[in-house]
Amino acid sequence: MMAINTTAQKTFIDENFLLRSETARILYHEYAKEMPIIDYHCHLPPDQIAQDKQFENLTQIWLYGDHYKWRAMRANGINEKYCTGNASDWEKFEQWAATVPYTMRNPLYHWTHLELLRYFDIDILLNKDTAREIYDECSAKLKQKDFSVRSLLKRMNVKVICTTDDPTDSLEYHQIIRDSDLDIKILPTFRPDKAMLLIDSPAEFQQYLNKLFEVAGVSNGSTYEDLLSALKNRHDFFAEMGGRLSDHGLEHIYASFDETDARTALAETLSGKTSSAELRTAFKSVLLYDLAKMDHSKDWAQQFHLGALRNNNSRMLSTLGPDTGWDSIGDYSQAEALSKFLNKLDSTDQLAKTVLYNLNPGDNEVLATMTGNFNDGTVPGKMQFGSGWWFLDQKDGMEKQMNALSNIGLLSRFVGMLTDSRSFLSYPRHEYFRRILCNLIGNDVENGELPKDIPWLGKLVQDISYNNAKNYFGF
Repeated sequence: MMAINTTAQKTFIDENFLLRSETARILYHEYAKEMPIIDYHCHLPPDQIAQDKQFENLTQIWLYGDHYKWRAMRANGINEKYCTGNASDWEKFEQWAATVPYTMRNPLYHWTHLELLRYFDIDILLNKDTAREIYDECSAKLKQKDFSVRSLLKRMNVKVICTTDDPTDSLEYHQIIRDSDLDIKILPTFRPDKAMLLIDSPAEFQQYLNKLFEVAGVSNGSTYEDLLSALKNRHDFFAEMGGRLSDHGLEHIYASFDETDARTALAETLSGKTSSAELRTAFKSVLLYDLAKMDHSKDWAQQFHLGALRNNNSRMLSTLGPDTGWDSIGDYSQAEALSKFLNKLDSTDQLAKTVLYNLNPGDNEVLATMTGNFNDGTVPGKMQFGSGWWFLDQKDGMEKQMNALSNIGLLSRFVGMLTDSRSFLSYPRHEYFRRILCNLIGNDVENGELPKDIPWLGKLVQDISYNNAKNYFGF
């Protein structure tokens, strides 16, 4: 532990943080706590794992690329230069530290102090007064070999990480990792969104397809069959590199399956014309369907992240680009098209294992009931209602997701938590989730709504924490 100065206040996080009953404490400490971690969806950069990167200071590992923190800082009146701008690393951290006390009741407050405690053994509150000593101590530790990114992953007992990768990616860093002595599986995830969605931006689409055809060895590609062949080539390559999952980040599912319209949309776009919205929707629908069949053919799991309204602030998008903190929850209609899409695959027995994530909490019961329509008895929990995602990966969002799943499906078959993070300091989110899970079940026991069958309940939380994901994804 660091020496606590006379003005510093110890954190509120003790061994029973979030565990409000005896049963919850037993379930967490005796069953959930020591389970390994499978992070089956994240955005960690594989090059930094391959190189076993050593960060120079706390800002670089903690604030670079973290749009959660940037949004909080902006809301606190912090100038953009301290978020994404040219302020020094210390100045950026200083402004973040001054913001932290104002994040109370935002999950950032919990995550911040959990991460300081679990990685750096720092148990004082972060604020403007403690910023300098915390920054200096953490930055000094980060320069030590046992704080390299691989060491940080081992420290958190991580066993599997699935990165998120474009079909055009060479996966060269995954190969370097495979050839190394790292005993953590780092696997690619096939994310072909650009091959679908860029049809709305013809010039970018043409550039992307040129690159895709080149890496896939498809010469003079111009037809829908050429595109499908290129994607199949890359899909096969991802499988050879250990890939077991695909992922799609969509506003909603597309379900207009006219193949003629799809081919027309592609032909018109590649000829320089602006195809109609109706034709482009057909293209997206048909291609998404064909990609889903590829997943089924390899016994992969497909993931659909649905409902984000992205890039709301056009001024800041033009200045900073995407993924810088200007996205929000969308209020799209999800049920009908999703049903048509899943049913079309199921009707020919080509529906892969599927994980559905929603960003709008109003869709919790919609997605939870939808999964029940297409379980077929071949795999326990074949259709998954995924963990609280993005704006919902906090206590209230997790509890609502698990309550909806419990009421409508089988919580016991849930594949549990993921980080969806770009930060190597995010793994205490699994602890956070497990504490919330154990507290949820513990409350039911204390209220007399579940029997105090500790061995069975212990197995249930261990399965949700690790075993279900291990079996479901084939790790």
